[in-house]
Amino acid sequence: MISIDNLEKELKTGKLNNIYLLYGEELFLLENSLKKIKNLFGECIKGINYINIDETNYTELIQDIETPAFGYEKKLIIAKNTGLLKKDGKRKNVELEKSREKLIGYINQNIDIIKTSVVLVFVEENVNTKKELYKVIDKNGIVCNFEYQKPIQLEKRIKAICNGYEVEIDNVALRYFIECCGTNMQDLINEIRKLIEYAGKGGKITKEDIDELSIKKLESVIFDLTDSLGKKETAKALQVLKNLIYAKEPLQKILITLYNHFKKIYFSKLALKYGKDIIFSLDLKPNQTFLVNKYKTQAGYFTENELKQILQKLRDLDYEYKNGLIDLQIGMESILCAYCSK
Repeated sequence: MISIDNLEKELKTGKLNNIYLLYGEELFLLENSLKKIKNLFGECIKGINYINIDETNYTELIQDIETPAFGYEKKLIIAKNTGLLKKDGKRKNVELEKSREKLIGYINQNIDIIKTSVVLVFVEENVNTKKELYKVIDKNGIVCNFEYQKPIQLEKRIKAICNGYEVEIDNVALRYFIECCGTNMQDLINEIRKLIEYAGKGGKITKEDIDELSIKKLESVIFDLTDSLGKKETAKALQVLKNLIYAKEPLQKILITLYNHFKKIYFSKLALKYGKDIIFSLDLKPNQTFLVNKYKTQAGYFTENELKQILQKLRDLDYEYKNGLIDLQIGMESILCAYCSK
């Protein structure tokens, strides 16, 4: 297995391997690498030297490998979301298992033919790395797991994009941008493009620009709301809530996100109390570890008992709303005001 960075470096050399497995959650970077492979391969004539395989026709994969690319040196086959590399469900798919075993045997016995006739690319979101087919591909080709990027990796990529357009962004603004807009590369690309256009060549992206122009993730806005709540700034907390509603965020979604956020703050409070690792306690992914300090700060705003009370009030509100006893917006505003008035 190789890293995303190493795969991108290898593709820059212009040399293609014969077998690839690209999988993972970071779909923007995955699709970008897949596009580079297609561009490096050259002219693609569908049905002749370019074949798409999916869950509906995976049984034809070996046949497509063996069929000559008439008039062309090689054939590009992209096997996307076939299910051949996923975990088996509770009900075993006999046809899928037969095709998988057949493909394992074929690759092992005919790797020389594959090297001379095709570029075979498997693309999946979820992969069972214990499957024999995975091991065979890893042995004979290139496997790359497109995990969500860590903040430092995201900063490097966003910085490079800004530099390419001769727009400046300092490290503080860069970190704030990622905190606000999340760690999904496609979202970050969309947002940074707006900011680059606004700053213009030779300009600089500031924190104020990010606040004014970027679409913040709901989770980031909930952090802002909690900051205001923790500082007993009622008007600011209510304004953040109203802004979310104005932006047409569903009230039920806001309630669920608010509840889950306070639950994480509560767990952080307990982790700090008992000397536990917050990353472990909250089960944070590598791309979320930058949130630790924010959770620590917000845990300091509230007592353990206050957090329990807020969580209970949010649960009660959910029950009362579902039973038609209260308007959801009024209920959330009441909880915010009640805490700030203490």
